[in-house]
Order: sequence, then structure tokens, then C-alpha cells
Amino acid sequence: MSEPASEQVLRVDAYPTHEVGGYRVRAGKPFPFGANVVPGGVSFSVFSDQATSMTLVIYQRGEPEPMAELEFPQEFRTGSVFAMTVFGLDHENIEYGYRADGPYDPVTGHRFDARQVLSDPYARLIAGRDVWGVEPDRSRGYQYRSRVCLQDFDWGDDTPLGIPAEDLVVYETHVRGFTRHPSSQVTAPGTFAGLREKIPYLKELGINCIELLPVFEFDESDNPRTNPETGEQLFDYWGYNTVSFFAPKAGYAATGRYGMQGDEFRTLIKDLHAAGIEVILDVVFNHTAEGNEQGPTISFKGLDNATYYMLTPEGYYFNFSGTGNTVNCNHPVVRNFVLDCLRHWVADYHIDGFRFDLAAILGRSPDGTPLPNPPLLELLAYDPVLRHTKLIAEAWDAGGLYEVGNFPAYGRWAEWNGKYRDTVRSFLKGDPGITGELATRIAGSPDLYSSRGTSASVNFLTAHDGFSLADLVSYNDKHNEANGEGNNDGGNDNASWNCGAEGPTDDPEVNALRLRQMKNALAILFTSQGIPMLLSGDEVARTQQGNNNTYCQDNELSWFDWTQVDENSELLRFTREMIAFRKRHRELRSTSHPTGQLRDTLGLPDISWHGERAWQPDWSAESRLLAVARCGTGDDDVVYAAMNSHWEAHDLELPALPGGRSWHLFADTGAEAPYDIRTPGAELELENAGKYLIGPRSVVILVGRTPDAEL
Repeated sequence: MSEPASEQVLRVDAYPTHEVGGYRVRAGKPFPFGANVVPGGVSFSVFSDQATSMTLVIYQRGEPEPMAELEFPQEFRTGSVFAMTVFGLDHENIEYGYRADGPYDPVTGHRFDARQVLSDPYARLIAGRDVWGVEPDRSRGYQYRSRVCLQDFDWGDDTPLGIPAEDLVVYETHVRGFTRHPSSQVTAPGTFAGLREKIPYLKELGINCIELLPVFEFDESDNPRTNPETGEQLFDYWGYNTVSFFAPKAGYAATGRYGMQGDEFRTLIKDLHAAGIEVILDVVFNHTAEGNEQGPTISFKGLDNATYYMLTPEGYYFNFSGTGNTVNCNHPVVRNFVLDCLRHWVADYHIDGFRFDLAAILGRSPDGTPLPNPPLLELLAYDPVLRHTKLIAEAWDAGGLYEVGNFPAYGRWAEWNGKYRDTVRSFLKGDPGITGELATRIAGSPDLYSSRGTSASVNFLTAHDGFSLADLVSYNDKHNEANGEGNNDGGNDNASWNCGAEGPTDDPEVNALRLRQMKNALAILFTSQGIPMLLSGDEVARTQQGNNNTYCQDNELSWFDWTQVDENSELLRFTREMIAFRKRHRELRSTSHPTGQLRDTLGLPDISWHGERAWQPDWSAESRLLAVARCGTGDDDVVYAAMNSHWEAHDLELPALPGGRSWHLFADTGAEAPYDIRTPGAELELENAGKYLIGPRSVVILVGRTPDAEL
């Protein structure tokens, strides 16, 4: 039985104490920041250290002019936080922002302008760019509108998968690009919902982790350039210029126009988890969409420019990001902002990990000096909410700080291993003097990660930034003319080789060599120790027509062409079997660097190196042949991989195997399909157990086991 109304206890925070602009209000709670639904109203909380006043601006959803402007009473300010609860709001149908007043003095870092309406840095949803590619009404004064978000998604029994890092097979992809091509045949191309329809493909491929290019709200229409060849508009396709860090991009949702992007993204994550696939987000805390002195004022600039950005003594923006500004990540307030943001994505979206763009910046002090013990990196490493998430650093920045192998890890951080990429690319080309370093890289780079284990190394040959795998073997030079920057953008040091012709060709020998080179790359990648990362589409030879910087290309240069799944089924099959092979052989995923010590089970070393002669690797500068044999602890098989980047074939003397075991052929990239690779466990026993002829520019993988072993 309910209590009589007269005897009910009224919550002390559930009634107004003031009236501002005709609205009933009371002091809000400083924490958490952002707009949070409370009994009877919405609590708005925003930080600004130097603002002299703050005004909450409320819009009816979609309306150009505000329905109310409520200045925070001074007694509603706690420290540097303005907090106010507004009662009686229809929180599902409003948009809001702030006007911050204070000094405008760029030399001292202050750029307050009360004429501007500013987005809430903690906004969970953003309106204004609800459908991808729709030209915005730039006459509107407030472009990126903060919205209130409900926390009512039903996660069911979804829990973190907790896949050990060493068991990951990462697949880097782009939400829009993965299904935007007409050939994708999904119901909502280019969206979270569209990607969800492709989960069976991902599962069949064998990957167990997708790494998504930025999904935080950004403005794809902020690129002023056009394609000089066609006159078509260019976009901010990749999305590295973040507008709002807590909000999923509405334009990536089929339901973005209804403000349902959050739940659509959560549904995708929930279904990926059900399929055994983790989700890592590519996050960009090194810079924002506000750019330098000429850039727009969206949020941070107007709320507290001197806190959020690294500034020179003259008040200009340090530019370690190469994009105009640099976030002041190790300022205590900004550290907490980053932490709150990542906690939000883990707690509210069940995200499994993060890849940090230009993460070396996160180790810089407010004046740009690299810190020996960066507090932000330590904070993220030990945070209890993030404790079991994957943290991956792109351990360099555009200011020349290169920390691959030296990134402050605190026992938690892994790194994109740029040295692995560069070494394997050079070997594949046939460059001299590489075999020694190749051995180091495929053994998990012990020179870089001796105290951190092999899973500190994320091995990759290609990523969104650079050539695709097909282009890596088809172009000597970049061809970025369509970007409108005179082919001056994008990297120049690609370590690529066109195999004899620049770009597309009808020469069957060149095309056969390119296919073999792609198989060689995949075979090396998936037999290396460390976490392998595959660029989306490399498994079907996706081409960008020689463009190694498609950041602005929202078209077929960037999209996954699903017709290639059938056209390049040979390479797709090869990739699937290589991934399955890796999963079958624990020794390829060992977390410890090999030492050469004998394994008791077979009396073979955990790793051994070979050349044309068994047990005699050739480390000379002219050597282009290296073979490695791995022996696990619990398995009774041995994996032998011979890599030949020489343009001539070589006779391999195979090491003898103990205990009645013999060599079985798993893959030979020099063989014609379907004999180029076999299903793991169904390898063919070699007729000549002691010899094998490896072809020019080929990789051979053998398994040493008993003929009828149950593997």
C-alpha cells in the first residue's frame, strides 16, 4: 500500500529553488559533467576555469532559434564548474549548448566569445549532421547541437569477451566504407546496421576483433577541397577531426535522423560479441576539429582554450598532430576528460579496447616536452574501469617523437609496430641486408619488447594510412592526384614494388607475381609472433588505384568492393586458411619471446633458424632466404616457414624430425591454387622428407608431425 501523499518524503533535489528566464531551476550536481536526467528535470554541468559567466542555451529540437537562454546564477558555480538543474524539460525533444563569457586575449590563451553557442564536451549525442553527406545549412549559428541521451539499452547477458591479446586477429575497417559500395547488398549501406549484416563474413574469415576507424562525431563536410579531375566534393572520410568525443557519429546510423545512433551502435557491438568478435575503437585525443587560429570555434576553444590546448608563449597552437592544434592531454582537467570519455565507451557501449592515434602526443607536457612518466598514460593503464581493455598506441606523432619500443607502457600498452611493417615490406621487395632484422621482427621483436612480451607488438603490413596490400605490390609511387593537393600529401617512403608495371596491367606474369607477393605477405604476417592486424579488403586484393592517403575519398577508392569476394576468391581462401592455421598452432601465439632453448617434448629448440642448409641460416647482406622452425611446449608438432624474396629458386635442406615425425606441406605460395594452401590438419606429407624446392619469391610452410596425428 502506498503512503498518503502528505506522508511521502519529497527528495531534497526534486524541487526547484530558483526561477531563471521563466524556468524553475536549482543548483545542479557538478559531477558527472554533461546533461543528465534527474527526477523532474535535467542537470547540466560544464567546466570552465576562466569564464566569468555561463549561459545554458536550449532549443526545441531542430529549431534554428533558442527557446530559452538561462544564465547560471553565481551561486550555482562550484569551483570552476557551472551546474544547474532545469525542471520540466521534455529532454527527448530538446537540444542545448552554452555561451561562455570571459576575456578575449589570445596571447594569454583566452578566446571567450559569448556570441558563440558551444557544444557540450560531454554531450552523449550530437545533432546537426544526422545523415552522411547532406550539405549543412551553414547560415545556422549553432551547427553541432548537444542532446540528452537516455541510458535504457538492454544489453541482455552481454559481457566482455576477454580474448587474450596474443590470440587476437585484428581487422581494421571503416564503418561506412565496409558496406557503402552498391555491391554490399545490405539494407542500410554505410551504417552500423549495414556492418551488422556482414558479421557472418567476418566470422567466416576468422578474425576475432575489429578495429574501427573513428566513430566519434565528426563533420564529413568540413573539407573545402574538390577533386581536380572531376570537380566533385571531397570529404573528411576517415573522421580523424573529432567534433564530439562522447557521441557516436549520427551519419553512421541508419537511424541517425531519429537520434537513435547510440542504440544502433550498441546493437552492432552486442551482436559482434555474440559472434565472438571484440570491438576496438580508433580514438583521436591528439587534436580536434577546431584546428588552429583560423579554425572554427566549436567547444573547447570557447569554453577554456588555455586549458584544453597546448599553446606557445605567444598564444599560438602547438602543432604536434600535423593538423593545426594539439590537445593538452596532460593537464589534470584534460586527463580526467580523456579518462571519463574512455570509461563512457567501456561502460555504456561495452567497447573492448582502444587504438590511440598519434599516441606519442599523450606523453607530452603542456609545453610539448616528452615526459618521462606521463600521468595520462599511467592513469589509463591503472584505471579500474579500463583495467581489462586493450590499449594500443600509435607510438609516434607528427612532431618527430617516435617511441616504437619505448612507449611508456606500464605493463598494459601495446603498440603498432612500425618497424615490423617496414622490415617485412623491404624483405618482400627483395632488398639486401634484411634477413637479420626480419628474424627479429617475426620472433615478436624482442629488441623492442623484451620485458613486455610478444603481445606488445601489433604486427601489420598495411593500414588505412598508406597503400593497401594490392597497391603495395602494384605501385612504386603514390598517385594521390584526386586528393587535390598536387600529390604532395601521403607518405613517400612506402617500401612498395610494382612487380614490373605501374598500376593495372594485362601482363599475366606480373599479375601472378603480385598475387604471390600478397600471399607471401599474409603468410609472414600470420606466422609471426605478436598480434596480427589485417587491413579490411586486403584479403580480396582491394585497390585504391595507387592512392596512399584516401582520407578524403568517399567513393570506390575507399569502399570495400564486394564483387572482389568472388573475383579474388583464391586470395580470400588463402587468408582464411592462414588465420585458421595460426589459431591451430599455439607456438605462433606464444606470449614469450623464443630463446632457442630445447623443448623437452621433442628435443628441439623453441625456435631455430635455417637457410638452404638446415641449421645454417645465412645472415649475409646478400641473403634473401630465411627459414624458421618453431616447436611448442604442449603440442607435438613443429611449424617450419621458409621465406624466399630472391628472384631465383633454392633447394632447401629440411631439418630432421624426431620420433617418427615427418614434414607435411601446409602452404607453398609458389604453387598454383588449390595447391597453394591446405586446410590446417589436412597437410600433405612430403615424399622427399629431407628436401624441398622453394620457388622464386615464395613462402613455404610445413608442419612436422606424425602422419596420422590427431591435431
